[in-house]
Amino acid sequence: MGKRKEKKRRAARFRALCLAALSALFLAGCGRGTLDVVLTTGFQRNEVFRLADASCSLAEAKVYLATEQNLYEEVYGSDIWNAAGEEEALEERLKENVLGKLSQIKAMTLLADRKGVALEAQEEALVQEAAEAYLESLSEEEKQILGVTGELAEGMYRDYALADKVYQEIIEDINPEISDDEARTITVQHILIRTVTHNADGTETPFSEEEKERCYEEAQRVRREAASGEAFESLIEKYSDAGESTLSFGKGEMEAAFEEAAFNLGTDEISGVVETSEGYEIIKCVSTFNREETDRNKEKIAEQRRDEAFGQEYDAFVDSLPRKLNEPLWRSVTMIEEESVDTDGFFMIYEQYFHPEAHRGTAEDA
Repeated sequence: MGKRKEKKRRAARFRALCLAALSALFLAGCGRGTLDVVLTTGFQRNEVFRLADASCSLAEAKVYLATEQNLYEEVYGSDIWNAAGEEEALEERLKENVLGKLSQIKAMTLLADRKGVALEAQEEALVQEAAEAYLESLSEEEKQILGVTGELAEGMYRDYALADKVYQEIIEDINPEISDDEARTITVQHILIRTVTHNADGTETPFSEEEKERCYEEAQRVRREAASGEAFESLIEKYSDAGESTLSFGKGEMEAAFEEAAFNLGTDEISGVVETSEGYEIIKCVSTFNREETDRNKEKIAEQRRDEAFGQEYDAFVDSLPRKLNEPLWRSVTMIEEESVDTDGFFMIYEQYFHPEAHRGTAEDA
């Protein structure tokens, strides 16, 4: 893999890390007693939370909230927040997501300071350029409603750049060797005789024992037809309940019974009847080794290990940090309802200045 491709990939991984909020410090897996909730006493005006020496202002929270809200609405439409019975729950989930992202960025700036990671002059110049571009993208009304100033925008992009840089430094030397066997990806075709009903509410209803017996007999009959030379594609069309007939996957990606049967097949071999949680399966191996998919799986496994290594250092660090949430102020924060506030470019502008190659690649792919 070339250096340019490697940098683009790592930039994408950092964006995924931050935008998915891997560690919502105030929320993830915490009981009430583990969160040090403090009333407004001790906080500065419009201070949402404090994480050790790092502080998050109301304006920062509003910028993230408006950005996330408008990105969601761009994809799902503005009516998403009015889903029947879900309005309050969706808004709370959005706020939790924003709080998680902000707390993670603040924690990573503290980690950068501990590790002696700082921005160089060129990176500081990019911070200023990105902040200016963000300010230019906002109307005067947006600046006023969100409380955005040049100083605030610079501080937010500086935090984001530091978080990016410390993440890259931690994973820089983690290059695990992944063997072909470990990452081996195979391609199969399969016929599913389903033994469960998928309900509209997301639950499943298993067939009765009598119905399952009938399905098993049908699966055995289909298996005999396949073994006698009947075209597998034709049998798929006649009998299969699967939504996708051809699958490529590596180890650990499929249900254990299905995976074990599939990986024990040679090219063009057909399995016996395999019972899974979905029903009875007949599997035909198309290829015991897919070079292109295996190489992609190597990258995925390597990324998982980098994320694990980063997560171990990050989690150990944040566990020691004191944290305080200005709960009354945070409860008062609501989604931005003014139609004039439609900004959604905070993260995009960061990418344009700090990862221009990755940004161009994304635009070209689109």
